Amino acid sequence: MSKGNTLKIKLVKSGIGRMKNHKLCIKGLGFKRLNQVINITDTPSNRGMINKISDMLEVLED
Repeated sequence: MSKGNTLKIKLVKSGIGRMKNHKLCIKGLGFKRLNQVINITDTPSNRGMINKISDMLEVLED
């Protein structure tokens, strides 16, 4: 897979006290713990989850 098709994101805020939809987005993106960095494919569904919890994430440069 080329670099243009992946996103590198980091979870910088906790899901504690958040709405259930936000917690499900965290789980759906594949985060297990705070400050974890993951690479995900750049798809419309992943973009939607990122937009929903954008205040909790940090998008990193590759």
